[in-house]
Amino acid sequence: MNNSNDCGCGRSPTGKCIGWHSLSEKEYQDKLEAYNLKTSDKNK
Repeated sequence: MNNSNDCGCGRSPTGKCIGWHSLSEKEYQDKLEAYNLKTSDKNK
């Protein structure tokens, strides 16, 4: 059974759809970098 919130495009770092499917490659890389920085700060 699939959850309707699952990410089908594979871009979401959480596995849940966060709307990144429509971003350009540059926008996606920028968002991913910001997400990784934010989550790494939480783990400190």
